[in-house]
Amino acid sequence: MTTDDSETRRRPARSHTRRRFLTATGAAGAVALAGCSAERVDDGGGDGTDGGNETDGGDTNGGDGDGGDGGDDETPTLTVATYTNFIDAPSVSPGEWLKEEFESRYDATLEWATPDNEVNYYIERAASGAGIDADLYVGLTTEDLVRVDDELDGDLFAEAGEFEGRDRVRSGLRFDPFERAVPYDTGYVSLVYDGTATEAPETFEGLLDDEHAGALIAQNPGGSSTGRAFLLHTIDRFGDGGVASDGDGEAVEGADGDPDYDYLDYWADLQANDVRVLGTWDDAYTAWSNGEAPIVVSYSTDQVFADMEGADLEEHQIRFLNDQAYANPEGMAVFADADEPELAREFMSFMLEPEVQGEIAQRNVAFPATDDAELPSDYAELAQAPADPVTFSYDQLRGNVDAWVEAWERQFAGN
Repeated sequence: MTTDDSETRRRPARSHTRRRFLTATGAAGAVALAGCSAERVDDGGGDGTDGGNETDGGDTNGGDGDGGDGGDDETPTLTVATYTNFIDAPSVSPGEWLKEEFESRYDATLEWATPDNEVNYYIERAASGAGIDADLYVGLTTEDLVRVDDELDGDLFAEAGEFEGRDRVRSGLRFDPFERAVPYDTGYVSLVYDGTATEAPETFEGLLDDEHAGALIAQNPGGSSTGRAFLLHTIDRFGDGGVASDGDGEAVEGADGDPDYDYLDYWADLQANDVRVLGTWDDAYTAWSNGEAPIVVSYSTDQVFADMEGADLEEHQIRFLNDQAYANPEGMAVFADADEPELAREFMSFMLEPEVQGEIAQRNVAFPATDDAELPSDYAELAQAPADPVTFSYDQLRGNVDAWVEAWERQFAGN
């Protein structure tokens, strides 16, 4: 099973010069890092938000203050792997800002790596005995970790260990039972609909009504993390009918407890009602934006994006089916064979600072992982959270998720 996490939450962000607020009590500013292996740069700007944003990891004008230790070969380089759109989306992405900000604060160089196969690239290298040419991965999901552990005998990622700011991550977002991946943001997969063209149904069953025939665009769960999250939500709702009940997997009973109707039956009914399934989030959202259907599977932060673009919010309405949405946190983890493991942990701590959390949330159009992120005062109004978040744990997914997706692919292709 392949994934494409690059298609999640990729939309432009509000300028970071806008008025901010702390979403919860906490230190109003950057948190000092401890145990640094790279020397912190004193740029006179406190938290480094104004000026001094050199992109080469130090003073390029020959004045590093160490009289001979400022050569490029003395500056540590941190290689951070991620999905392409984290650094190079068609709109604003977090990557460029993070690089400039990190390098302005620390005597270190940040290099991004964006292999086409994303985390699968590193799984394949580890499986073949090749070296891992990165220090940290940003953008891991629960399903990624399941795949890592299913396909590799050794450790691809190290335990995160203790670092400044880790304890501020909301406990409900922590998805790795082996404490390798640390969440840095999350999103809720929901329906987005054009309220000037339709009124989205309030339940999963409502999507099957005749009035919504051909109204929904979704994504392929075999290649899209957004589509897979929506598929998993339907499994939570209707059960899996024993699809993945062999071996270590356990059958999932749906909310209604009907053994004669499961998620495959529901998707067959969706197909009969002319659901369109496209490859990625980008494909689906573009088709929806072009008016090809009034409802799309997307994220509950959609009005943040719409407001940035000056769009009519009535055309960007959010619907939580059955008052639920699938929570899809993203995490970061240090590679077990990292050349710069301590610098990687410094970067993880940097990612969890209040200002940085606010920038990631805005530029990735997501929810922060901490409660003290610095965000615009209207962000909480535009970024909607469900009353009842749904997610599968690592243990629930391991031994099951591949079988669920493969069964869906066989049925969908056969129909």
